Amino acid sequence: MDSNAKSNPTLHLHFAHYLLFLYLASSYYLSFGDGLPILKCIEKERRALLSFKQDLTDPSGTLSSWVGHDCCRWKGILCNNLTGHVSKVDLRKRVGFFGKSRLLSIAPIDEEDWKELAYERSSNSSLGGKINSSLLSLKHLIYLDLSKNNFHGIPIPKFFGQLKSLQYLNVSFASFAGEVPSSLGNLSKLSYLDLSSDFISPSIVSSSLSSSLGNLSNLNYLDLSNDFISSGNLNWLSHLTSLKYLNLNGVNLGSTGASWLHAVNMMPSLLELHLSSCEIENLPLSLRSINFTSLLILDISKNDIRSSFPSWFFNLTSLRKLDLSYNSVTSPIPSEFTSIKYLEYLDLSGDELEGQIPEFIGNLCRLKILNLNENEFVGGIEELLNGFSNCSENRLESLDLSYNRLESELPASLVMLHKLQHLNLGFNNFQGSIPEFIRNLSSLKTLSFSYNLMNGSIPESLGQLSELVHLDLSWNSWKGILTEAHFINLTRLEYVAIGTKPGQPMSLIFDMADEWLPPFTLHTVNIINCQVGPAFPLWLQSQSELSSITLRRAGISDSIPEDWFLKISSQVEYLDLSYNQIFGKLPSQLKFPNLQSVDLSHNQLEDPLPLWSTNATILDLESNLFSGPIPSNFDQHFPQLQKLHLSENNLSGIIPPSICNMKSLSILSLRRNQLSGDLPQTWSVCHKLTILDVANNNLSGNIPSTMGVLSSLQVLKLNNNNFGGKIPFSLQNCSDLETIDLGGNKFSGNIPLWIGSEVYMLTILRLRSNNLSGHIPQQVCNLRNLQILDLGHNNLSGTIPKCLNNITVLTSVNTQGGLPDYNQQTTVNSKGSELEYNRTLFAVRSIDLSSNNLEGEIPEEISSLIALGTLNLSMNQLSGNIPSRIGNLRWLETLDLSHNHLSGQIPQGFSSLTSLSHLNLSYNKLVGRIPLGNQLQTLDDPSIYERNPSLCGVPLPKCPGDDTSTTKEAKDNIEEGNDNGVLWFYVSLVLGFVVGFWGVCGTLLLKKSWRYAYFQFFDDIKDKVSLAIALKLARLQRKFKVYMLNILRLRSNNLNGHIPQQVCNLRNLQILDLGHNNLSGTIPKCLNNITVLTSVNTQGISPDYNQQTTVISKGSELEYNWTLFAVRSIDLSSNNLEGEIPEEISSLIALGTLNLSMNQLSGNIPSRIRNLRWLEFSHTTIFWDR
Repeated sequence: MDSNAKSNPTLHLHFAHYLLFLYLASSYYLSFGDGLPILKCIEKERRALLSFKQDLTDPSGTLSSWVGHDCCRWKGILCNNLTGHVSKVDLRKRVGFFGKSRLLSIAPIDEEDWKELAYERSSNSSLGGKINSSLLSLKHLIYLDLSKNNFHGIPIPKFFGQLKSLQYLNVSFASFAGEVPSSLGNLSKLSYLDLSSDFISPSIVSSSLSSSLGNLSNLNYLDLSNDFISSGNLNWLSHLTSLKYLNLNGVNLGSTGASWLHAVNMMPSLLELHLSSCEIENLPLSLRSINFTSLLILDISKNDIRSSFPSWFFNLTSLRKLDLSYNSVTSPIPSEFTSIKYLEYLDLSGDELEGQIPEFIGNLCRLKILNLNENEFVGGIEELLNGFSNCSENRLESLDLSYNRLESELPASLVMLHKLQHLNLGFNNFQGSIPEFIRNLSSLKTLSFSYNLMNGSIPESLGQLSELVHLDLSWNSWKGILTEAHFINLTRLEYVAIGTKPGQPMSLIFDMADEWLPPFTLHTVNIINCQVGPAFPLWLQSQSELSSITLRRAGISDSIPEDWFLKISSQVEYLDLSYNQIFGKLPSQLKFPNLQSVDLSHNQLEDPLPLWSTNATILDLESNLFSGPIPSNFDQHFPQLQKLHLSENNLSGIIPPSICNMKSLSILSLRRNQLSGDLPQTWSVCHKLTILDVANNNLSGNIPSTMGVLSSLQVLKLNNNNFGGKIPFSLQNCSDLETIDLGGNKFSGNIPLWIGSEVYMLTILRLRSNNLSGHIPQQVCNLRNLQILDLGHNNLSGTIPKCLNNITVLTSVNTQGGLPDYNQQTTVNSKGSELEYNRTLFAVRSIDLSSNNLEGEIPEEISSLIALGTLNLSMNQLSGNIPSRIGNLRWLETLDLSHNHLSGQIPQGFSSLTSLSHLNLSYNKLVGRIPLGNQLQTLDDPSIYERNPSLCGVPLPKCPGDDTSTTKEAKDNIEEGNDNGVLWFYVSLVLGFVVGFWGVCGTLLLKKSWRYAYFQFFDDIKDKVSLAIALKLARLQRKFKVYMLNILRLRSNNLNGHIPQQVCNLRNLQILDLGHNNLSGTIPKCLNNITVLTSVNTQGISPDYNQQTTVISKGSELEYNWTLFAVRSIDLSSNNLEGEIPEEISSLIALGTLNLSMNQLSGNIPSRIRNLRWLEFSHTTIFWDR
């Protein structure tokens, strides 16, 4: 290669890509157009091709043209123009995704591509069968391509190694399996070899093949991706000195150490190297010499690399593409990256990189694509843009910074990226509004600000981005009105997502004229929590090519236009109109050939269920007014359903047995209807069922024993029906069960022993309100993940198991509860009433054994269940004392021990139950004084302790001896008129004040030098104290590393001096309370360095100790303990602070409380203060909805 080529990396890149068409080098004697060959094909070769065809399966008729005498006219066959010999057999499947040109694509095949490939193979359109050895008659064959077909796991034929003229062989993704024949190493003319496979049927590259491949000195292109290389030694690669393209994606190189790198280093001609998903854990940090400096493309993505950036990277100065994404690089991005000055594509996404994005990345002036998404970058993007400002020409076309912790407003310098086509800043903490200068980024095709903290109105200038195809503004705090002016020039728009955060008011309104016809043709519309209604929008009805429609919480109070529904039915794939007030009937008997998911839940739709013909996998019609029976042929209209939600309607009749014919069904939710009859008997077909919820109906009969075949079942909710009989033994086969709720039925017999032995993953066991008898089995204690145990209102007897402390999730407040991914509703008797939980169910910890015939003592071991929130043992025959260590249950909110035979005193530990809000100890035999405690003093209802005649103390009558003799004597003295002592007390008080005051102040008035010295002393003291505070903080940070503080509370002391700047170094500080002191000076501007207050995504960290901390918030003193981790507060009130409130304080977006009242602050309130949701100035609290 000449010197000009060496200095031109673009020439290298083109050469690497077009190498895939290497066979064009033979075009001087081949015909690759539609013209006819000069000679007809040779008869021997024609017969060989027919024999080859005969052994193939061809369901789609790919080889239907293989008739007649002139085989050179057959599809996929090309002949030499001069000799007539067959030189090319190209039977590569080009239907569907793989029919698109990916030859120039450098992106790996992603998950969706695999799915499409699998679908194409299962569609019976691929070639299959056997490979006939008649191909050996094609002595002049130089090109053979059988890729993207399905040969069902047969091995690659050994005779391929005898096709001596082959220069191009491609058998990739054709479902060949087994060992690749080593005879391929005999194809000495081979320049292109693609043996890549998929994960379903990988090919095996044996050690003998590896060594023989090393003999292919003409090989330019080698693809072994996803194959299994049996030899851990890759030295044979070093013999392929002509290799320009090497793809080992998906090959396990974890056991080869660095041998792959040393082999690659011996390939001076290599231009492309792909090593994605190879389980490489470490990269050598240095190499003695670098021989593959011509490399243009390097892909080491999706490995587990934990080393820092190796220095030899930066000697690859010809690189055009570098992909290091999805590793765990341990060092910051080094400045040496600037040495790779030709870099056009840099992907460092998913690498756990931290800190600010360095400015020098912007110095890579040839960059076209920069991906830094899914990292931990903080700060703004000003520095990055400053780097680009040093370039004479900005070439950046794609910038992805999504899924970081970036913040601040969008800088005006963004406009310098005038060639930008794709900008993704989603899933960050950017603030402010969309700037007007956005119109200057006129090349934008993709724009995403989704999931940020942006607010304000959306500017009309957005409508000037005429190239825009994809617009995502979802999940922010927008307000104002959107009109047709916002979309006036968006003629290419295909995807639009706009929305505000759920739970906020609908502050963004779509106000389009009825006659407006949008200039675009949308494929996807996603509008959430915006006012689009009340009428169904006419502008949307004009969109006839929509495939994905989401109008959730859009304020629509209208019926669905039937003609529009019919118009979109042929292509719509995803339909979500949930949480509106849509009424009327749904059109029935429609066909939706492409529909995948339908969510029309939480509306007012009525009449019978629709019977659409569709292959949809999700149908959610929950919380509507549908009535009538579930059609018996429902399964025939929705044969592919995986999730069926029909809860909270008015459906009646039986559950049709045909429901069980939906073999892909995983969720069946029918709760809160009026269904009756028995459960279906045949469940074997829907063996994938994980959630069955038929609660709150009128179902009856026994649980069918056939339900035991549902081995994947996780949630079984049959509560509040009329089921009876015994709990079937066959359910022990459902070993994945996590929720069993059979409450509110008529089940009898004992609690099955398989609960806790065969089924041990339960998080909820609710058998409440049945007719169960017998003892509570010890096996229940094996349910280590059990969060809710409710056996109340049965006929259980015996004692409470002492082993309940084996339930691990109840013994530690740090144990995370786990529930299936399903919005189940569960009733818990807590705080004296029935509470229904769904979204917060994961946080509930409850034991309810009430209304049974349990006897004996309450086990002392129950005091170990420190995570319990509710404990109800009422209405039993329990006796003995209350456990002495009951005070350990510090998270307990509800304790009901009423209606038992408990005796003895109430333990003093009750005063430690600081979370207690409901207590009932009535109808027992308790004696003695009621303990005192902050929380107990709030429980002042005497009925809590009624029918315990020997109890006394607040709130009951006083205990004997509460009036002390000292008090009585004091009272007697006053009654006797003992005024002499009082008189002399006041006389001495006045004399002491006069002597003390004038002894000091009189001297200072008369003695000037003493006066100066006195006040100078206090000035010095003030300065020394201020300095001491600053030095103490600095010393603590430096010597003892006290910089991890979460809480600094020095409230209500006599501290003075300034607030030291060192406070800003406490980056984890959640609570700063310096209120009610004598502090002076200004508020430090550097408070925005406290990282935990600048991001709503930053998790607060609190010690594993139930500390109680008082925070002044919402106008009163609030005491926090277990929710302390969520508090974010700054209180500097009642000091002598002066000056302005720093603008930087507006960056503390996670603050829940800011109290600066009772100071000498002046100036304006910061302009961006509305980023904070709770502000307290003077005596007035102001609320902003962030």
